[in-house]
Amino acid sequence: MIDGAVLVTGGAGYIGSHAVLALLDAGYRVVVVDNLVTGFAWAVDPRAMLVEANIEDDHAVRAAIRDHGVKAIMHFAGSVVVPESVSDPLKYYRNNTVATRALLESAVACGVPHFIFSSTAATYGTPTKIPVVETDPTVPINPYGMSKLMTEAMLRDTAAAHPINYCALRYFNVAGADPQGRSGQSTAGATHLIKVAVEAATGKRASVGVFGTDFDTPDGTGVRDYIHVSDLAAAHVAALDLLTADPAKSHTLNCGYGRGFSVLEVLDAVDRVTNVHIERKIEGRRAGDPAALVADNSAILKALDWRPQRDDLDLIVRDALAWERVLAERDA
Repeated sequence: MIDGAVLVTGGAGYIGSHAVLALLDAGYRVVVVDNLVTGFAWAVDPRAMLVEANIEDDHAVRAAIRDHGVKAIMHFAGSVVVPESVSDPLKYYRNNTVATRALLESAVACGVPHFIFSSTAATYGTPTKIPVVETDPTVPINPYGMSKLMTEAMLRDTAAAHPINYCALRYFNVAGADPQGRSGQSTAGATHLIKVAVEAATGKRASVGVFGTDFDTPDGTGVRDYIHVSDLAAAHVAALDLLTADPAKSHTLNCGYGRGFSVLEVLDAVDRVTNVHIERKIEGRRAGDPAALVADNSAILKALDWRPQRDDLDLIVRDALAWERVLAERDA
């Protein structure tokens, strides 16, 4: 364990708040930097320190690093909606690439030795084969994926020039919620399929859009590798252990379970778990969506002291559904 605190950017958001929980549960001191534009202060566990600031605010970020003895950064802050990145690319290059450059500069200036980056399978674009391995071509087909790939390049160049190592974790589709009901996907208008589906099952939406039924997949709908958010958070803690074990080495790793489910299979699972039939609304493909994205996860299983604990689609759906009920009680 590092002798210092971990700074978590975007720690008031969906994945970041789960990483905060995993770090705290493992005994780390945690400082969260979040501008609360899409995150929620209540989502930050009270054991952590919350600094409300943009990651481009050098003064605030560097003060947080120095005041709390930060020795590692987990970077989740950014924009994540693929279709929006196509319609508003400059937002994504600012929020995901330019802002991360400022954060990296602060990390180097303050001598932070370890950096874990929230990357994405969208860096692969349309894969030439399934499952995808880390050495496969990275040819993003949307600005979201490109903004993340540009950040990976910055990390690689920064680590070559300064005493800092990194782990870029390429997420596949993140879903579910903390099994203890402490956090979950809370953003209004979220586009994650399982989130949207459980909202429909609980009456918050009238239907679920199925964007494209003509993909080259078994049932014509998009296939994705769904990973439980708590497993993903645990992978970040294990990645920190990996970085501290060999400060001279950096890593890029897929985060997924290694198997895919189609949109229709996911909706069938939600029907099954909730005993409610969700109305499917067939629509055209969305810009920037590949037919299938499934991880080859052999590298992460080899590199990290980590094994998935919630690799079950129905379980992921149940945890997401339980969180919807928590939100309903909160809003009542």
